[in-house]
Amino acid sequence: MAKRLQAMGQPRYSDGFNLTLQPDVVMQPLRWTKPRLVFVNSMSDLFHDEIPLTYLKRVFEVMAEAHWHVFQVLTKRSERLEQTAQSLFWPPNVWIGVSVENDDYSYRIDHLKRVPAAVRFLSIEPLLGPITNLSLTHVDWVIVGGESGPFARFVDPEWVRCIRDECISASVPFFFKQWGGTRKSNTGRILDGRTWDELPRTYPGSWSLKPHT
Repeated sequence: MAKRLQAMGQPRYSDGFNLTLQPDVVMQPLRWTKPRLVFVNSMSDLFHDEIPLTYLKRVFEVMAEAHWHVFQVLTKRSERLEQTAQSLFWPPNVWIGVSVENDDYSYRIDHLKRVPAAVRFLSIEPLLGPITNLSLTHVDWVIVGGESGPFARFVDPEWVRCIRDECISASVPFFFKQWGGTRKSNTGRILDGRTWDELPRTYPGSWSLKPHT
């Protein structure tokens, strides 16, 4: 996507896939007067090693100032998340999540649990294998989905059911996003006869779930 936007002449993607800071848009949420759900840094990772701590702190300060929004932050850099967490201010409107694709990445959950966020969530998408011994203590929300696109890898329904059942047992809200596949519109998101749209208990129910980025 970054390469495509570069080819289209989008100035913010002039460096293609190389990490590029955009300090001039950090303040933008303060200009959005209507409350919204914001997916932070959807084209990158806010806890990338090359993002300075001072920049991270400024992003968190703005999220705290823009208290009428809810900010979702998702990372695969759980080590740096844990390392920097005590240097950041965590307002109640900031949710933090880690990606967990299979058992190989379940260690990220341990890092997440040591972060003082009001809402901690797991993004198990794309689900690429079974996740055994899933520990949901101090986890507030779980999202699961299959991979989509022309090279989508297989997702076993039993992998999904096991995670759902763990969530039910632990009273953790469960959101099933999609089965995915090469044509995700055909596979839908029905699991065992229904959709699963549970949300964190702190979520303002009147808001649209579709996040702004």
